[in-house]
Amino acid sequence: MKKPLAGALLALALLGLGSAPAAAQDDRPAAAPATVSTAPAPAPAAVGFAGTVALSNCSGSVVRLPQSRPDDPALVLSNGHCLETGMPGPGVVVVNRPSTRSFGLLDAAGTRVATLRAGKIAYATMTDTDLALYQLTSTYRQIEDRHRIRALELDTVRPAQGAGIAVVSGYWKRVYTCAVDGFAHRLKEGDWTWKDSVRYTPACDTVGGTSGSPVIDTATGKVVAVNNTGNESGGRCTVNNPCEVDANGTVTVRRGINYAQQTHTVAACVGTGNAVDLGRPGCALPKP
Repeated sequence: MKKPLAGALLALALLGLGSAPAAAQDDRPAAAPATVSTAPAPAPAAVGFAGTVALSNCSGSVVRLPQSRPDDPALVLSNGHCLETGMPGPGVVVVNRPSTRSFGLLDAAGTRVATLRAGKIAYATMTDTDLALYQLTSTYRQIEDRHRIRALELDTVRPAQGAGIAVVSGYWKRVYTCAVDGFAHRLKEGDWTWKDSVRYTPACDTVGGTSGSPVIDTATGKVVAVNNTGNESGGRCTVNNPCEVDANGTVTVRRGINYAQQTHTVAACVGTGNAVDLGRPGCALPKP
């Protein structure tokens, strides 16, 4: 896991990160020569900080589902390992637990414009995925009317290998850009195992405090995953040093490579009023 606070402070000391957002990197190939006749590619969606949030120890974002309505209570997406109550153990699933956690809402430039507050932890787990959804005391309409901030939309389809992505950290006010390098059949870290994790190309060298950042497809502007971990020192399947395990049980260690958990599975588990309903048809999130 990208250790929420201690790791972030260490990264600050080592990398000299400031509070201003870092310039986003651009890993796209150069444009085709002028002599080649080809239709122009669609421009990537502009990625800023609007809709992201800073937690006390992690990053996150205000998100909506395609079926969400303006007067539904808004949801904040982060990691299960970022919970204020501590990291859920293997097999533990938290549903509808009261919470008063606060979140600093950022605008496009990374300026904190409001403090939002949770009413409950709607869903959280570190089993199969590393995911937390907080339900806020504010609706989407209230957030937009008061602060002119729209929620980010969760995609309902699996991200594609090679897709351009941006990892947007509200904690550090920093954007990392890279691509989906591939997928880990199983990602094992300490006592936890995650399924079908997104592996980044090396340019997304995320640090502590980026846990919970939305991973945004730069072609669509939609959230396709939530940033959660990376192999820091080359260790094998230990905390802060996850390893990949393929379908045949072969273990691969990729030092310095970082990962995220897919979020397209969330939509099937959210019903009317943005309520998490694990009994809905097609819901595959782990259940208590």
